[in-house]
Amino acid sequence: MVSVEEAKEIILSHTPSLSSEMVPLFDAPGRVLSRDIISGVNIPAVDNSAMDGYAIVASDTEGASRERPVRLAVCGEIKAGHAVTLPDVAPGRAVRIMTGAPVPHGADSVAQFEDTAEGDGHVLIFRGFPPGENIRRAGEDLRKGDIALSKGVRLGSAEMGLLASLNSTFVPVSRRPEVAILSTGDEIVDLGAELKNGQIRNSNAYTLYSEIVKYGGIPRYMGIAPDNREATTAILEEAMESDVVVTTGGVSMGRYDFVSDALAGLGVGIMIDTIRMKPGKPCVFGRRGKTLFFGLPGNPVSTMVSFLQFVRPALLRMTGALRIDKPLVRATLTEEIRKKTGRTHFIRGVFSLKNGLFAVSSTGPQGSGILRSMSDANCLIIIPEDVGVVRAGEAVLVQLIEHEEV
Repeated sequence: MVSVEEAKEIILSHTPSLSSEMVPLFDAPGRVLSRDIISGVNIPAVDNSAMDGYAIVASDTEGASRERPVRLAVCGEIKAGHAVTLPDVAPGRAVRIMTGAPVPHGADSVAQFEDTAEGDGHVLIFRGFPPGENIRRAGEDLRKGDIALSKGVRLGSAEMGLLASLNSTFVPVSRRPEVAILSTGDEIVDLGAELKNGQIRNSNAYTLYSEIVKYGGIPRYMGIAPDNREATTAILEEAMESDVVVTTGGVSMGRYDFVSDALAGLGVGIMIDTIRMKPGKPCVFGRRGKTLFFGLPGNPVSTMVSFLQFVRPALLRMTGALRIDKPLVRATLTEEIRKKTGRTHFIRGVFSLKNGLFAVSSTGPQGSGILRSMSDANCLIIIPEDVGVVRAGEAVLVQLIEHEEV
């Protein structure tokens, strides 16, 4: 039996990286860059106006005010996106300019319309403008040759926009891992079939399917393996063609739990068989070739907590992601929590901000079959192995499960 930290270290040390592929930019959200993206251009390409207003010589406006405005001759207009010969701006003159339009030669500032009034071919400037005001300099976002985005970055909305500004119609990303999902046990019944006495719905497969998609994998649902050694072995052998295999149930010491026997027959090397945690103690990790195997407990909450702690970071690491840890914060506990020492507890919780500080409480009963409590949670309260009691008002470590990795 290993600790949670030891289990993570073992798993990540045996997690291989996947190959790279080129995908259209519209297919890239959520994917991980497989190499650095180098800017081939300056962004912006030229000095341009950050406001609608007038391109001016800044020194012309020294001392300007509402009571004593500066009067400049308007000698043209520049629209964004229109290829025209730009008029020069000399002292005493101004050029009407729109946001995004290139700043003409001679101008070193832009007076926004709100601080001006125009009439009879002239503009009145009602305050002083220092050099550089309302001008976006060429290359201030990116210079040609800069690393725009680094290898290992997971592409979000801002990254997508940056790639588009670089005209990246296709981008290099790591391949998405294919993840086989297999539920086990005669008591598990899929959707649509009638439930007999003692049977339960296959909720775990749908929980895992959603989580795998969320963290960049391609789910491959293998169905339900019955309590039969031969059938379990056959389905697992087919599943081993995927990058990752995730099973639920069948890995404990029950008389009809055949997953462990099947894995031994298939040559899967087991490195973890139990973890000092609750929920999720009977959690198995192994590897055959480049295929990772995770045998998660069958109880719904145990399945999800184990996935979050171990499978999720492995999937992200396979794609080369640099950020794989969920954020951890300190929060004030609003109730007393008692537990036996010897295992790290992950308690479903709800955190909120009170007077600018984090406070957290449990979602109520913590049975590993109460999936509703996981739905109500936005965090996991982490109580270390050697702690038996945490009193209301004390600080606890909280894992934010609905937030991006850090």
